[in-house]
Amino acid sequence: MIEVQDLTVTLGGRKVLDRFSLSVPEEGLTWLSGPSGEGKTTLLRVLAGLLEPDSGSFALPGRPVMLFQEDRLFPGLRVREQVEAVLPKGQKSRWEDYLRLAELWEDRDKTPRQLSGGMARRCALARALAVEGEVWLLDEPFAGVDLDRAERILERLRALKRPTLLTGHSPQLAALCDRAVEL
Repeated sequence: MIEVQDLTVTLGGRKVLDRFSLSVPEEGLTWLSGPSGEGKTTLLRVLAGLLEPDSGSFALPGRPVMLFQEDRLFPGLRVREQVEAVLPKGQKSRWEDYLRLAELWEDRDKTPRQLSGGMARRCALARALAVEGEVWLLDEPFAGVDLDRAERILERLRALKRPTLLTGHSPQLAALCDRAVEL
């Protein structure tokens, strides 16, 4: 279970989250939506251990892995190498699984300069999923990705049966998740 209790976070003198609480089952997709600046990214950063809350508490069922809003791709590595770089020893061959999940198999030998914005986003997603962890925190994973492709990838994520928090602004994708939370 992902549990967030009375979380308060102040940034730049403004309360971004004010006694926010949330309970999410250990399995499934939870879509976090709301206008920009309402605390979606802040919540994920707190859960990832990147930001200290003013007050409140949270508990996760394992180690979190975060996909940031920025792609943060390694400029000198091809798509397949982006994923290989984060895989544990003994699992280096699994890069294929993640590229197929993100529909990047045919682009495996391209460099970041050769990718469109949506392709770069999917590459960053594939790399984040390849990192060892038990909870995925995905900040706008489908920015720049066409809706049909995002829907297919979302179904593949569901099949992996990991607790996943996703942020975004698409009501169509929110409707495909197991639950949606408006911040």
